[in-house]
Amino acid sequence: MNRHEKFVITINRQFGTGGHEIGDAIASRLHVKLLDKQILDAVAHEFAIDKDVLEKLHARNTSWWDDFTQFYRSTMIDNHYQDLGPELTSHQLFEAQATVIRQIAAEESCVVIGRCAFDIFRDHPNALKIFIHSPEDKRIKRIVEKYGVTPDDAKLMIVDNDYTRELYTKTFTGTEWYDARNYDVSLDVSKFGLNGSVDYLMQLIGDD
Repeated sequence: MNRHEKFVITINRQFGTGGHEIGDAIASRLHVKLLDKQILDAVAHEFAIDKDVLEKLHARNTSWWDDFTQFYRSTMIDNHYQDLGPELTSHQLFEAQATVIRQIAAEESCVVIGRCAFDIFRDHPNALKIFIHSPEDKRIKRIVEKYGVTPDDAKLMIVDNDYTRELYTKTFTGTEWYDARNYDVSLDVSKFGLNGSVDYLMQLIGDD
């Protein structure tokens, strides 16, 4: 990755690994924009869609067949999102987010958390695609400490969130979330800790 040209760093992560914090720290060190939930704000603004509609749609689990059929039956298949309103489907939201992410990346370097960005930028000439993972027991411990839940509840949160991310990836990219070929770097954060992981990744990136 060449830091002297516009670049994109994408971070996918298992739930409970601290991947978001790692991405935030990297963006801060590189003095670039971090793209995550604020993408919904950008989509709402760019395409004049009610933000509440987007948040409700994004929060629900995707129903692949329903959204697939609605998406391809839609008269807005040619990326005309400004009139989607309450009929917006998960696929249309994904395409709208991808459009906004690409627009931002075309203007400035950025770090993108989730959103299948590894696939959105699969052909980008200056992208670094990272996957953050960690053993389940380490993640359970971190979730218990962070959210104040029981270990059993933490395990359920891991199962639910990881499954949702797997489904999201398969639905919108046709690839497997855990497929190492999607990424340039796969990092076990338990080997380094959060700060150590940031330091290690910055060495790969080239910390000036």
